Amino acid sequence: MNNLLDFTVITEPKKYFLIDFDSTITKVEGLDELAAIALKSDPEGESKVARIKELTDKGMAGELSFSESLTQRLALLKANKSHVDILIEFLKENITDSFDRNRAFLKEFADQILIISSGFKDFIVPIAKHLGLKPENVYANTFIYNETGDIVGVDQSNPLSKTGGKIEVVKFLNLDGHVSVIGDGFTDFEIKKHGLAQRFYAFIENVERSSVTSVADFVIKSLDEFLFYNQLPRGYSYPKSMIKVLLLENVHPAAKAAFEEQGFNVEFLKGALDEDELCEKIKDVSIIGIRSKTQITKRVLEHAEKLLAIGAFCIGTNQIDLKEAEKRGICVFNAPYSNTRSVVELVIGEMIMLIRKVFVKSTGMHQGKWDKSAVNSFEVRGKKLGMIGYGHIGTQLSVLGEALGMEVYFYDIADKMPIGNAKKCRSMEDVFRVADIVSLHIDGRESNTHLIGEKEFNQMKDGVIFLNLSRGHVVDIPALVQALKSGKVGGAGVDVFPHEPKTNHEPFKSELMGLENVILTPHIGGSTEEAQEGIGNYVPERLLEYINNGSTTGTVNFPELSLPLLHDSHRLLHIHKNVPGILAKLNNIFAKHHINIRGQYLKTSAEIGYVIVDIEKSYSREFVQDLKSIEETIRFRMLF
Repeated sequence: MNNLLDFTVITEPKKYFLIDFDSTITKVEGLDELAAIALKSDPEGESKVARIKELTDKGMAGELSFSESLTQRLALLKANKSHVDILIEFLKENITDSFDRNRAFLKEFADQILIISSGFKDFIVPIAKHLGLKPENVYANTFIYNETGDIVGVDQSNPLSKTGGKIEVVKFLNLDGHVSVIGDGFTDFEIKKHGLAQRFYAFIENVERSSVTSVADFVIKSLDEFLFYNQLPRGYSYPKSMIKVLLLENVHPAAKAAFEEQGFNVEFLKGALDEDELCEKIKDVSIIGIRSKTQITKRVLEHAEKLLAIGAFCIGTNQIDLKEAEKRGICVFNAPYSNTRSVVELVIGEMIMLIRKVFVKSTGMHQGKWDKSAVNSFEVRGKKLGMIGYGHIGTQLSVLGEALGMEVYFYDIADKMPIGNAKKCRSMEDVFRVADIVSLHIDGRESNTHLIGEKEFNQMKDGVIFLNLSRGHVVDIPALVQALKSGKVGGAGVDVFPHEPKTNHEPFKSELMGLENVILTPHIGGSTEEAQEGIGNYVPERLLEYINNGSTTGTVNFPELSLPLLHDSHRLLHIHKNVPGILAKLNNIFAKHHINIRGQYLKTSAEIGYVIVDIEKSYSREFVQDLKSIEETIRFRMLF
């Protein structure tokens, strides 16, 4: 005998989506906008519109009964059907962004989507049709017009014209299934409160009311979040409002704006964080932006469970454990060019002030000393400029130094082609032997710690001008202090220090303080409005290209790939350990699930492989799970 259970088919309950209209499907309140249109020429129009909006807010927040709110608003409203026609065109241009980009969901589930609104069918139905929704699924009020088209009232027989109307309508519908309510008002919550829905989602993309969010099952910043939570068809693979971006060290506001414009959740802090603070803060962060003070160590990365990318809003990346980030599939970007000019100009300015003793004489003037003398004051023209490091900053300094009439000498561990008349030296000592001015432009790798110490200062000319605008730990500060006091170094400009305050509120201490002909600046080499704005635009562009498209152009720790824009496909991003056979495993899975590949890209480094595959949109959850289950997988993402 067969067990009946063998033949039982378990089906999920039918899903219904009850959606509010005003400030949910559209960005605005329809009746408020109708008032603004109709009362435009009224001498008291501005105050009436303000009063209507106030009544709307009170009704939506539950501070005023709906029927009372509607009655008072209609008493102030003097509108005509022609004004409604204007309103409809206005609303078509003000559809909420996340609803506009998820029209595919609205059309596919049109039978199960019901608009239940205290607004008016007169302007709601045309917008519903515009979005592919069914007019018969719109439950709303209707205006009453006179023979000339003036609005003279509302259909009082409609339960939606009264307090508790939404509850009565949903009771009448008697929906048999799982009901979700999406809205921004207290009347939307009341549907759930009366047991007529399983969940209420407070929608805050356009307006947020604490009285509503405090009682919601979920607070959603967009329709994308609702669709993501419920695994429904959507325009984006992930809700950007769920992606947290942490920006530290007062990076330029352009960076914050770039992420916010795309809907990301941004936290902006002016100071740096120490390791313990960052370990706690980074747990739910997907993108972090830093400058030079914040140290992203292996321990920090171990706490960064959701981290996808790091942006260094500066040139150097030694404050980041690049190898550990690579192993964890975290892509790192920097700004190798954006502040070059700013640093070079500060070097030029400081070398001129130091060789002319401007700083010393200025300090004396502030103390009432008049020292008009040319003793030990020189021009930079004809002097020998020596540089340790000939990268982006060094090469531009070389060009400007020559323009000032200087002879340029440099040493770099890499084989660099000299620009102009610059002369390449075989060692640092060769540079020190000839240079009247020495400027450091080297990176902050650990091996460069105390690269310049007592031995190196002794190799320099007596009275040399010394500048460090690279990294604080590359110079042995006590050795520099001794060289200054002995006169071996005639003047120094220092912009970077082994230990720097995390914020502007912390005190600065250094053995260099109080020494004559020493210019100390608080790590401002790249701190100009032009440089910071450039960096504030450049780094987010790289990060957004990676997050939204998968491109790794400009990365410092990842296989570098520039990808085409995604079109009518889904993009799979697979980061894995670089071992033999991974591509074969991936292709076997594609074949097993009969997946049609539209584009495939691959690049590897010594540690990881980065495979991008564009496929047709139809595939199973099992296919995605198989990809994730490959043993060597480090990180897997999907974009569409």
